[in-house]
This record gives sequence, C-alpha cells and structure tokens, in this order.
Amino acid sequence: MNALTVVRGGALTTVQDLGRPGHAHLGVPRSGALDGPAHRLANRLVGNPAGRATLETTVDGCAVRVSSPVTAAVTGAPCPVRADGHPVAWGTPVRLPAGTVLDVGPATAGLRSYVAFAGGVDVPPVLGSRSRDLLSGLGPEPLADGAVLPLGAPCGPPAAADAVPWAAPPARELVLPLVPGPRDDWFAPGARAALAAGRFRVSPASNRIGLRLEGPALERRPGTGELPSEGMVLGAVQVPPDGRPVVFLADHPTTGGYPVIGVVAEEALAGAAQAGPGVRVRFVVARG
Repeated sequence: MNALTVVRGGALTTVQDLGRPGHAHLGVPRSGALDGPAHRLANRLVGNPAGRATLETTVDGCAVRVSSPVTAAVTGAPCPVRADGHPVAWGTPVRLPAGTVLDVGPATAGLRSYVAFAGGVDVPPVLGSRSRDLLSGLGPEPLADGAVLPLGAPCGPPAAADAVPWAAPPARELVLPLVPGPRDDWFAPGARAALAAGRFRVSPASNRIGLRLEGPALERRPGTGELPSEGMVLGAVQVPPDGRPVVFLADHPTTGGYPVIGVVAEEALAGAAQAGPGVRVRFVVARG
C-alpha cells in the first residue's frame, strides 16, 4: 500500500480537498482548503485532479515518510522543503524515493502551505469529502506523530512548467471586497466608513472557522434588538456584540444570530487564509 507515515505532525496539519458543499441544511459546513488556488496548484503540479486531497499545514509545517516512490509538491506559504535533509524546490514537482522523509518547514511568509502527492491522500471520505472540519469534527483527525495515511494511485504525469502562478501572502495589508447586506441597515451610518478605513488587524484568535479582527467597534443603530438565527454563507462578515467583525472561512457555522454587515466573495478569501496576526485589513465596500 502506498502510504505516508507522519514523522512530525506540526502545530495543525489537516487533510483538505475542495470540501463538502450542499450539506448546510444538515448543519454541516463546506470546509475544504482555505487557500483554494494553492491547493489546486499543488495538485496540478503532481498530475492530480483539483479534487484530490492534500495536506494543509499551519505555520510550522510537517514531516512525513513515504513508503513508495512518489511525486510531491509544496505550494501556498513559502517555506524551506527538505528530502532526507537535503534542500529541494518549493513550488515544483519533486520525485521522492521509497523511505524518503519529506520535511516541510516553517512558513517564511503567510500561514498555510499545501503538500500534494501523486494520487492524493486517500483517507475514507465523509459526506463525499476527505476534508477535516474543525467545527463539526467531521473528516480525519489532524495529523499526529506516527499516524499512517494511505495514498491513491497516481492519476497522470506531473505538470511540465518552467514557472507557475503564485500570489504572495499579504505582508502588511489584506484588501477584501465587500458587498453590503443582508443586515447592513442594522448598523450606524459610520460603520461602512470604519470598514473601509483600514484600522482593523488580524487577531491571533483567527482560525479555519473565521478571520477575527481587532480594531474599532462597529456600532449598531439604536433599537435593533436581536436576530433569530439565520443562514450563514462563506465570506459573511458577522458582527458579534463586541462590534469586532469576523470574516467566516471554510469551517464557519451554517447558522448564526449576529447581524451580517456584508459578504466577501469567495475568490478574495485565499488572502485571508494566509494573513497572519497583525496584518492590516481594509474592506472595499461596493456601492449600492
């Protein structure tokens, strides 16, 4: 059996694919890779379809031993990559002989790296996906030292490319386009201006569920009261009672009772996946 043995699990390394959409009515988030473009690129480099499962590392990487010869690639947050202690290329297909330890080091920019193997990580799917959902607990457990993960059969030859597209993680400022609503009328007139002013910063409390922001409180209009729970979508900017916005990411709850001042398009959320604590956040509010 082609497999990976975990040598070093890292701070938080999870198996991710494109997620399990279509189950929100059951209270199940979509989940999936936070940085979708990086996940897709890693799969492309090793000859996989985009939906094959990869490893999503957080901050300090991981290390695994391969049981059979396999092609691997690392994308997302730049990081040092070593095979049996020897430096190998980041962002390029690398052929690993049987028994090789692939060590993905700490991110030098951004937060999350993606590690793809030819054939994909072939753990059993749950509701059609191999993704780990931190909110509901669905999917395989985060990587632990000594765990063994099966690999699927290779799908095709690695991509032949001299250069690949790459978006640098936001180092100082994350700009997010925002479509107002559905509850923007619950907020005082200055709330939109506060969002656009760029006085928010990414909180260390952020995770796969949401990008939590520190900064000025967004004030509600007087007399708005409280909302009954309503459906939540990926990219929703929910404002809890303390007034500090939370941008919902892949593992977000499917319902919530705090008002949503606007929604960030999915295409813009890859940067949020790589924005570390202290990065400034500015919303570009669409005119309505």
